[in-house]
Amino acid sequence: MSLAAVYRASTPTRRWVGSAGVVVVWFALYEVNLPLWDWILYDVLTLSPTSQLGSGVHFFFYDSVKIVLLLVGVIFVVTVLRSFMSVERTRALLGGKREGVGNVLAAGLGVITPFCSCSAVPAFIGFVAAGVPLGVTMSFLIASPLVNEVAIALLFGLFGLGPTLLYVGAGLVIAVLAGFTLGKLKLERWVEPFVFETRLGGQVIDSTAGLDPGDRVQMGVEEVGSILRKIWPYLLVGIGLGAAIHGWAPEDFFTRYAGESNPFAVLIAVLVGIPLYSNAAGILPLVDALHDKGLPMGTLLAFMMAVVALSVPEMILLRRVLKPRLIATFIAVTGSGIIAVGYLFNAVLP
Repeated sequence: MSLAAVYRASTPTRRWVGSAGVVVVWFALYEVNLPLWDWILYDVLTLSPTSQLGSGVHFFFYDSVKIVLLLVGVIFVVTVLRSFMSVERTRALLGGKREGVGNVLAAGLGVITPFCSCSAVPAFIGFVAAGVPLGVTMSFLIASPLVNEVAIALLFGLFGLGPTLLYVGAGLVIAVLAGFTLGKLKLERWVEPFVFETRLGGQVIDSTAGLDPGDRVQMGVEEVGSILRKIWPYLLVGIGLGAAIHGWAPEDFFTRYAGESNPFAVLIAVLVGIPLYSNAAGILPLVDALHDKGLPMGTLLAFMMAVVALSVPEMILLRRVLKPRLIATFIAVTGSGIIAVGYLFNAVLP
């Protein structure tokens, strides 16, 4: 018996109770993920949380579970919602003349979702699959790790109001303009075709009109399974790479090669930042330490932007849904914006 048939056979009360139970279990797993791995790795196995090995192993297991949970939750919810709205209707709502407004809204949504770059990928997949224009979705993908309330609070505490406002403004401008530019390039042909397919019972369907609740739930479950099967190797490789380089702090390199006297300092900072993987909160202590050593603020903020918005693990995850040309274009457009902002900050900040 299919999942849809089981769902139809259930009474409305059982459906609501079952759905509520699944939601509770999901949130419980998400909440227990961090303390569970803290206990297993630091208390049971006695790894040091401050060591490269301890922090790297913790990073791998914690982020693997977190991103899988996000993939399951976001893809299921977006697929069910998508079943009520055709791709054509979604594009009409957010595309065309309103695409600039869509970029702004997507960037704003990214600000209030404090994901790291890899955690933002599940939402990106769901939005693209739902027919949201690619450029609009790119604005979310850039803004979500780049500008969030944690980064804003820490920046304000470390550097004051001026640099914080400049960072927030620059991050939003990069997200909106980069997404808008990528949208105008019409690069949907460089998205893997399976992302746009709607399936039910293993078959591609042309329309979701007339589906009952059981069909929509089955679509969500099938979509989660389909995407997880396609991206799990990329997921493990990406997170594994992030774990291997997690906590690496190139302080000596920066003071030697990216000092105030080097006109290429911002470019070097961005190139060094891309292979790393962290969220804004994780990289800010390094930024603060390098600032105390006299490195220019623009160089440091460009480095932080590159780390949180253009990490290699993120690109490995995106490769399963985007073709290499689109990933390269995304890096080039976003990276150019970050470099420009870095030089601008160095010009206006003491």
